[in-house]
Amino acid sequence: MRKSLFKKYVATSMITILLLGVLSACNTESESSAEQETTERPILVQGPMPIEAEKFAERLENVTEETSGSFVFYKGTVDDYPVIVAKTGKGMENTAAATAVAIEKYNPLAIINQGTSGGHDPELDVFDIVLGKRTTNTGSLKTVNLNKDEGIKPTEWKPMDLMASEGSAGEDPDAENIRYFEGDPDLLSAANAVKDDYQKGKVVEGTIGSADVWNNEIDRINWFHEKYGTSVEEMEGAAGAQIAQAYDVPFLGIRILSNNKVNGGEYNPNTAEANQEYVYKVVQQYIKNQENN
Repeated sequence: MRKSLFKKYVATSMITILLLGVLSACNTESESSAEQETTERPILVQGPMPIEAEKFAERLENVTEETSGSFVFYKGTVDDYPVIVAKTGKGMENTAAATAVAIEKYNPLAIINQGTSGGHDPELDVFDIVLGKRTTNTGSLKTVNLNKDEGIKPTEWKPMDLMASEGSAGEDPDAENIRYFEGDPDLLSAANAVKDDYQKGKVVEGTIGSADVWNNEIDRINWFHEKYGTSVEEMEGAAGAQIAQAYDVPFLGIRILSNNKVNGGEYNPNTAEANQEYVYKVVQQYIKNQENN
């Protein structure tokens, strides 16, 4: 009789322990879900080089630093809202990889790719800022068919939209078009709302051209300006925009002219800091807009 009662007691105790364990796990999962729901998604601000990223990072509060590969992420806050500054490194490949890593790790609410650029528009001067209403890859090109000793004809090269077809873009006539990535309207609105605060030059909407090419030939710069409508050129924005579009994350490029060969504007490294000061105000305005929505 005692053995039977003991067995029943042990069985009841085990069931009770198991139920408590299940309830504890459920509570932990509920708390975790609640924490995830209340966690605000950060705004990601990208800069290729130290001169284009670290001044913004210095303005963050409660900063911690993380690295992934060669990419550095400064995690902090602006007006108590989470903001991450990413030092991506130069070039399209670095930017594409850094953008994908940041999206997977941090799930950003929006991405601003900012930094310096070279002017294509003769109406723009050093310290003017271009808001990327459109961003395009000016390095995705298809050459014309020429035989040996027939020369090279870059002005006859055609744009190649690598996203137009899952087949061979080189053989698809639909791919012979310029691919533009549109800037996010809400980010553009925030940027325009604070443009009058910027006193070192103009702030205009335009087209940002990106490629792993540094153009110093004025005729070639003019060719891109006329064919693509480019306002400036740099080496990162279109790669970030393409990855952001793949993940459906709002994106905007903001680029300041550090030089402009077409009108003699000489290089000024102080433009990098001036752009970060402006972008900081854009981020503040975007945060305010989110809070009011």
